[in-house]
Parts: sequence; structure tokens; C-alpha cells
Amino acid sequence: MELQDQLNRQRVKHIISSYQLAGQQPAQFDPYVDELLDTYPTPLIELAIAETIVDSWATVPLLRGVEFLKQAHNRLQHWENQPIVSTLTPAQFQQITGLDPTPVFGSAELPPPRSIVQPS
Repeated sequence: MELQDQLNRQRVKHIISSYQLAGQQPAQFDPYVDELLDTYPTPLIELAIAETIVDSWATVPLLRGVEFLKQAHNRLQHWENQPIVSTLTPAQFQQITGLDPTPVFGSAELPPPRSIVQPS
């Protein structure tokens, strides 16, 4: 695995660790994360996880474990056939994840590497 791939995976694992998303099921959770990382671009996974965190904030306690990943995975599957519409701004993404939003949203100087449509 190349260094950039390792760094990308570490970003996803940072979000998971920050919110303790593995819950009580690390034996099922970790392979599921690896499967997602092997299937989808890492920035898209980051966005799906952040969007799912926001969606589940109203749930007490916060949704965790495999059920959390299933919701993020459903979002990723939806985006396979639909335009990617993020409800988060780059600044909000950074506040939620603590990560630089550039790999997910692109920079202001360069067009984004994939289509991410902000709501009007």
C-alpha cells in the first residue's frame, strides 16, 4: 500500500476514533470499514461518515457500530447513481472531523476531482 493510501485510510480512522463509532463491535466494524475503503474513494467515505454523524446527532445515544456504517454505506450507494449533494460546507466538514476539507471538496484554486454539488 502506498503512503498516500495509508494517509487517506488514517483520515477515515481519525473520524471513527474521534466519535468512537466502532462501538462495542470492533470485530465486525473494522472489516466493514476495510471493505468500504476498498470499494469507494476515501474522500467520499469521509463525507458519508460526516453526513451520517450529522444525521444521527439527534439520536441519543449516538448511533455507533455496524448500524452506523450501514447508514453511511447506504448514502455511498445512493451517490453511485445520483449526484453527490452535500449538506455540509467545507468549514462545517472541518469543524465536525477536524480534518482539512480540501481532499473532499477540492480547493478554491482547482476544480474538485469529483462532482460535489452544494445545495442552493
